Amino acid sequence: MAGVVTADLVGRVLAGRYRLLAAIGSGASGRVYVADDIRLRRRVAVKVLHAALADDAGFLRRFRSEAQLAASLHHPNVMAVYDWGEDGVPFMVLELLAGGSVRGMLDRGTRLTPAQAAHVGGQVAGALEYAHSRGLVHRDIKPANLLFDEHGIVRVADFGLARALAEASWTEPAGTVLGTARYAAPEQATGAALDGRADIYALGLVLVEMVTGTVPLVGDSPMGTLGLRQESAVEVPSELGPLTPVVERACSADPAARYPTADGMKQEIADAAETLPPPGPLALAGLGEVTDDPHPTQVVNTALAPPLFDQDEPVRPAGPRPGRPMSSVRLPQRSRSTAPFVLGAVVIVAMAAVAFVLARPASGPSAPVPLLIGKTEAQIQSIAFDNKFLVTPEFRRSDDPKGFVIEQDPAPGAFLAEGESIRVVVSRGPKPVAIPDLRGKTEADARAALEPQFVVVVEPHPDETVPKDQIIQTVPAGTAQPDTEIVLWVSTGPKPRVVPNVVGKTYDEAVNILKAGQLGAARFEEFSETVLAGKVIRTEPGTGAEAARDSAVKVVVSKGRDLVTVPNFVGKTIAQITVLAEQAGVEIETRGVVKGKARAQAPTAGGEPVPRGTVVTIYFS
Repeated sequence: MAGVVTADLVGRVLAGRYRLLAAIGSGASGRVYVADDIRLRRRVAVKVLHAALADDAGFLRRFRSEAQLAASLHHPNVMAVYDWGEDGVPFMVLELLAGGSVRGMLDRGTRLTPAQAAHVGGQVAGALEYAHSRGLVHRDIKPANLLFDEHGIVRVADFGLARALAEASWTEPAGTVLGTARYAAPEQATGAALDGRADIYALGLVLVEMVTGTVPLVGDSPMGTLGLRQESAVEVPSELGPLTPVVERACSADPAARYPTADGMKQEIADAAETLPPPGPLALAGLGEVTDDPHPTQVVNTALAPPLFDQDEPVRPAGPRPGRPMSSVRLPQRSRSTAPFVLGAVVIVAMAAVAFVLARPASGPSAPVPLLIGKTEAQIQSIAFDNKFLVTPEFRRSDDPKGFVIEQDPAPGAFLAEGESIRVVVSRGPKPVAIPDLRGKTEADARAALEPQFVVVVEPHPDETVPKDQIIQTVPAGTAQPDTEIVLWVSTGPKPRVVPNVVGKTYDEAVNILKAGQLGAARFEEFSETVLAGKVIRTEPGTGAEAARDSAVKVVVSKGRDLVTVPNFVGKTIAQITVLAEQAGVEIETRGVVKGKARAQAPTAGGEPVPRGTVVTIYFS
């Protein structure tokens, strides 16, 4: 959303309790401030919503209900809601998270590794499962609503707010669409009631953006975006590695094909994470330095204030802010009459500082320099701190392991005074070496090429084009340092196909359906008492089972009922009747004394065909 969403309230005290110190963010719903909770003497975040919403009685009623529900959520990955209310404008009081948001990381150019994305995504999925189990759907999962504390633990923000805003009667500035369309599930275009699967879809898109920096299937307008997602499947980039099948299922256009619960998605993210290296620390964006306003009652000069981060505004190149030209902005100037006094004060302070330096002892007590070679960078900082030395690190390529000290000056045993510095050289590891292009090679050939310099790990992956047991790619590709881990993606061939339901179809219809699913067909026939002749009785493998791509599925076609004609047994002996009945496919039973020749039978010969195994009664005199 372009423009200012609400008046700047810095210095105001809301509800007689929350003193707003500085604005730290702006979005479609309102503006976020760092504030002091005067009563509890703690720093909090206050989200002030649009002033126009205060006139919407229906919104305020929904806002109270949703805020109460959001405040009842207590989960380590859900942002805590401390308080809410209205003081001319609706507001919510939230825990202040110093780590910034995923949006802030992405806007700084930071991209997460698949392992880091899995670490963050698993926490978000856990928060969604917790909220969904209590009947609360977020409806607006996006990077700007995923924030971190100072330890890198993610919190999901704005639970309940999206629904209240979506049902408000006011018109948003600049035509903004609530529930950011860039992350909206395709069913949001239909107006149908949303459930937790819409949040799962949005989380899948966020996982892609965290790794690649881009959101899949974004059109020129909100409705264009939703239309694309109704028509096309999300193509997951290969950079996501083991997370690919997770995102493919989460971002299915059909909600029924997604994970039924966020917990299911969380478990599969965890399974994928087990195949990845440790995630490593996150480069958090942070909030920057926020200080108390020394003059809370004075009007802030917004012409000189830095622009706020607007989570809904497109990124623009840096340049002069609109408004007054830069040349017309006047900075406060001191009176000319005070300049000599200021200059004199500066000179006096400088002379006092020089006198202090000359009078103080040159250094503290001396101590021997410890051995730092072979230590890690973290270890040497700890040793230097314990000995009250400073450490000045330099970095150099070498054959030694990365992160270890390879040189130091002064040498161990020399004496230094407290506060003096030791220069150390820290190894950046060996020079990276080229990883050969192994695509299409066998696992054995790839191992032979890599194992002299790298640690090789094999991961099986399905692939539609690379034949089974051949290399799809290496992770990483290009170059890597010697002795690091190289993952070989070995093809298991195409993904198995699910056998479609062709029961009751003709054989030709079944062949076409199987062909569309990249499966072949082999015809078999048998009699059936229930399926009409020419129709499919069953397939082997059965409906819903998996079969190798392009393999032939056994299609069993009905020959109809198995009917036979009753032969003429009259005038024949029991021995002749027995042979004839077996040949005709009927059973016999006798009446009377079995001797001589049969005098009658039921049913009679030559009538309507009867099912195989029908019992014919033979009468003897």
